[in-house]
Amino acid sequence: MSDASIGTPEQLRDPDYMPPLGTAIPLGIQHVLAMFVSNVTPAIIVCGAAGIGFGSDQGALGFPDMNYMIQMSMLFAGIATLFQTIGIGPVGARLPIVQGTSFAFIPVMIPAVAGLGSAGLAGLMTGVLIGGLFHFCLGFFIGRIRFALPPLVTGLIVLMIGLALVKVGIQYAAGGVPMMGKPEFGSLAMWLPALVVVVVTLAVKFFSRGFTAVAAVLIGIIAGYIVAYFMGQVNFGNVGRASMFALPMPFKWGFEFNTAIILGMCFMAIVSAIETVGDTSGITKGGAGREATDKEITGATFADGLGTAIAGVFGGLPNTSFSQNVGLVAMTGLMSRHVVTIGAIFLIVCGFIPKVGAIINTVPINVLGGGVIVMFGMVCASGINMLSDVNWNRRNMVIFAVALSVSLGLQLEPSALQHVGKTAQILLTSGLLPAAFIAIVLNLILPEDLPE
Repeated sequence: MSDASIGTPEQLRDPDYMPPLGTAIPLGIQHVLAMFVSNVTPAIIVCGAAGIGFGSDQGALGFPDMNYMIQMSMLFAGIATLFQTIGIGPVGARLPIVQGTSFAFIPVMIPAVAGLGSAGLAGLMTGVLIGGLFHFCLGFFIGRIRFALPPLVTGLIVLMIGLALVKVGIQYAAGGVPMMGKPEFGSLAMWLPALVVVVVTLAVKFFSRGFTAVAAVLIGIIAGYIVAYFMGQVNFGNVGRASMFALPMPFKWGFEFNTAIILGMCFMAIVSAIETVGDTSGITKGGAGREATDKEITGATFADGLGTAIAGVFGGLPNTSFSQNVGLVAMTGLMSRHVVTIGAIFLIVCGFIPKVGAIINTVPINVLGGGVIVMFGMVCASGINMLSDVNWNRRNMVIFAVALSVSLGLQLEPSALQHVGKTAQILLTSGLLPAAFIAIVLNLILPEDLPE
């Protein structure tokens, strides 16, 4: 796409360049399609863990609540993206950075909403708000803590995020957590649409180019959705009941302090901030062939935190920069932040229309499962790719081995901590926090050369 019809090479590398609208609009929509599935998936997973039924309107936590959280995922992804592209004072990198709901927080959010009883979504959203404010404050000194997070630590954390999520992908593909223990769970009728999603996604990704390849997961889910529809697994009953326009509600689920959730959100904010630093650098390297400035990195971190805090007020989930869109900038060769602004406006418009969320909510959970199997596997692969930069001497192997064994073991056998407090259980059984803590501490205190 980086030809003369879009602009000169100098213009393509300029974040302030505005290409012709006929080109800018489809490119902006392309950014949305590249991140759309990943953006709404965390909301569906958290709703499922909180007991909000998939496509169900039964009980106090039913269809309207899941629909609302999907709506907020779109709305505040768009708003947070505007913070990055347009900026407010020191907030925002003024670069083509796309923000979206973060997968990284899911391993902390699932036990929070599923195991804290009365805290539930009220405690989670309060944690998102406070964690966002903490994330914002990281912008003042983000550069000073990067030394403590080399590829050994960040790669391990990203790998643990993926490992914590792969179980969810399999459960969803087999029929979803609500169906566990029922005869339908794991049946061919459940697995077939999920497998169609995986196969079509791989085929499109590896045998097509350009826009089609970028939207491979979305195309795969559409194919699985069609199969599920003809198998009678799609229900449109709730779409007609969804309104055409609705405003976000502040503190929809209440406001409740919970130590475990707040600590988990604040710690994961550090991980998210480092991820955003990497994405900001990736944008400038891939699109402009230069390093990101301190001002851009600081502004990007501010936008991350502010977007998350505001989302928490209105019942949204934590935001972060989306790496797939970094790759899209490099592929198109277009650095224009105004193109991404167009995509953000599209997300915001969708966020005010509950029928969009209701349509997304018709996607059967097994179809979504096929998509997240691919996405969560890619998270693991990204972690391994980061670890490939590590010098695997004895010291680093010991750090990795101890951190992985303890964190993955506690995640697989949470009952090993049944005699510790509830707060400690939630923080430690996520797998992420003990992995990060052990890796960071050992990396700082162990000598560079271990004795033979």
